[in-house]
Amino acid sequence: MLEIQDIHVVHEGREILSGLNLTVRKGEIHALMGPNGAGKSTLAKVIAGHPDYEVTEGEILFQGLSLLDKEAEERAHLGLFVSFQYPPEISGVSNSQFLFHAMKAKEPTLTREVFEQLLTEKMALVEMRTEFKERSVNEGFSGGEKKRNEILQMALLNPTFALLDETDSGLDIDALRIVAAGVNHLMSQEKGLLLITHYQRLLEYIQPHFVHVLVGGKIRETGDASLAKQLERSGYEHYATL
Repeated sequence: MLEIQDIHVVHEGREILSGLNLTVRKGEIHALMGPNGAGKSTLAKVIAGHPDYEVTEGEILFQGLSLLDKEAEERAHLGLFVSFQYPPEISGVSNSQFLFHAMKAKEPTLTREVFEQLLTEKMALVEMRTEFKERSVNEGFSGGEKKRNEILQMALLNPTFALLDETDSGLDIDALRIVAAGVNHLMSQEKGLLLITHYQRLLEYIQPHFVHVLVGGKIRETGDASLAKQLERSGYEHYATL
């Protein structure tokens, strides 16, 4: 589903990713872990199509198609969803307006009535109060509310592949449980999921098939879910010498 081949990425004159390889197949959940500055969020931005990050070598294929010549909007229409660590606030645009137009871009025949039914259903899934429909996107939201709002977007857009960048960051245990339950509900054998996280606690709720260690712009080790527990105990220091 997603194949990253020997990718090299430069940002502001510095190479951040230096030969990263990763393959995610249908039905698989992958977790990407690593210290601050390893390149995890850079990878998310490159996959999404952020224009400030230059791919100097390598290829990114999504369902066999190259993403590198496609704008961010085109990637989204292919079925790619990226949830960022710090969701932006959009003043003056209600959550309902934003989500309706996002869905309308994907499904032009969507009616407001059908959308409202779907919105109510998916808000219940992530335990968001109905008042959040009319509030400006993420404005004044707590960290947990912003992350739930991201999963609400994912639930409505129903992507083929989702990349979640530190969805667990800033969440208390109840919000973490709710967000994880929403993600698990949306996952299927026809979809792929890549989780970027610092902590093993998220992986207690969303069980990965593979865990990857990203240090110094490359994946240094891949294992099963037990690798995340090992990292909690030993950290990343010994990978710096590889």
